[in-house]
Amino acid sequence: MLLGACSEPQTYLPGKREHVRSVLQDPGMTVEQDRSDLPNRSRAISLPRTAANASWTHAIGSPASRVSHAALAADPQPLWSAPIGAGDSRKLRITADPVVGGGRIFTLDAGAQVTATSSSGETLWTRDLTPASDPRGQATGGGLALAGDTLYVSVGYGILAALDVASGAPRWQQKLEASGSGTPTVSGDLVYLTAGDDTGWAVRRSDGRVQWQTSSTRSVNNVLGMPAPALTDDLAIFGFGSGEVQAVFRRGGIPRWNTSVVGRRPGRALSSVSDLTGAPVVSGNVAYIGNHSGRIAALDIGSGEQLWSVPEGAIGPVWPVGDSIFAISDLNELIRLDARDGARIWGVKLPNFVSDKPKRQSEVVAHYGPVLAGGRIIIASNDGQLRSYDPRDGRLIGTTPVPGGATTAPVVAGGTLYVVSTEGKLHAFR
Repeated sequence: MLLGACSEPQTYLPGKREHVRSVLQDPGMTVEQDRSDLPNRSRAISLPRTAANASWTHAIGSPASRVSHAALAADPQPLWSAPIGAGDSRKLRITADPVVGGGRIFTLDAGAQVTATSSSGETLWTRDLTPASDPRGQATGGGLALAGDTLYVSVGYGILAALDVASGAPRWQQKLEASGSGTPTVSGDLVYLTAGDDTGWAVRRSDGRVQWQTSSTRSVNNVLGMPAPALTDDLAIFGFGSGEVQAVFRRGGIPRWNTSVVGRRPGRALSSVSDLTGAPVVSGNVAYIGNHSGRIAALDIGSGEQLWSVPEGAIGPVWPVGDSIFAISDLNELIRLDARDGARIWGVKLPNFVSDKPKRQSEVVAHYGPVLAGGRIIIASNDGQLRSYDPRDGRLIGTTPVPGGATTAPVVAGGTLYVVSTEGKLHAFR
């Protein structure tokens, strides 16, 4: 007390007070507003008519293969469940969304097993693509695409394979020079794929021979599962782990333009992951792309010029519809942005940390999607819920339990929603 009485009064320095994080940034970097605090707005939206689609064959990036608005009941109920192989574990993860066609649903487990399931839940065939020279369980990741009577599969062992949809019999295999964790895209006579070493491939559908390749600066911060290339009439658009985006002519692989999507959220360690987890999605003359570290950008298809960029990350492909785009952000929010300038219309906080205890806040809830079906924006989560939201204002309008929790984005075909759980099961809802 005596010493306290002798201390001098504290002097406060005059001047503007800055947030502590601002002094830790690059002096040239602008401190951007935390948009999660912006007020939500309700705004009407013009949705396309629902389509009674019988198939869902690709990732959503390319307009030619995207189902803009699938028909689905207002309150889908569990229909059946079927095993597909190995589920998620500490070392292995399921990264392939299901694809649907010809009355079959195709899945890839956490290893290298492909399964075809009938629309009634019966297992039709399985095919293990683990190379004879490699032990099982040593690689993970991959993706699926369906075209005609052939299923195209990439697996973590560094293989792109073509399988007969009726029997699972292999037609050809192409060895990649890195992991095959990316999702293929098929159009015309070529299959397009991004391999784990940040190389874009185009191989012939007929025999798997390499037609051309394109490459980017390698990055060690890649997230498992490379983004699926998006296609226009004449271009293939690749996204890479370094944040680079390349558009090349589908005929010959000649570069058209390249750019980068960069940006970080100050103070977040995950911002060091520059991977383009929001795979390119083409809508009209614009490609929407997002990264893991807090950035979504709209690029002009013809020139690659950045039309706008906002401080919102995307952990999966955005969903464009009407005058808006919907995305699951890197802050675990479902957000609606104005497609013209990226202005935030609304944002809904999703479950985030698995544990509410501060010292255990390390594992977060994973969310997959979004997709538009039955007039609602739907996401699947590994906390065991399918959630449906009103696209106008973000209001939660329905939930459906998913046993074991989801590990893929939902897909919709034939009025049925399919999603794969962490336990390695395919679940159908109608």
